[in-house]
Amino acid sequence: MSKITPLEYLSQIRVELQKVKWPSHQQAVKLTLIIVFVSLVVGLYISGLDVIFTKLIQSIIS
Repeated sequence: MSKITPLEYLSQIRVELQKVKWPSHQQAVKLTLIIVFVSLVVGLYISGLDVIFTKLIQSIIS
């Protein structure tokens, strides 16, 4: 393999980044809110399971 110079590497990065189809501002905000909401729901679900299993284990032990 031939080595490329750092300048060539940066040039190739720029070309590749120009090919990327970036989301619109509205789309980025919408997707961010969806991710935050889903993360909160999953966090609450896991917290609920933790509380249930903690009480279950405590009742078995005592």
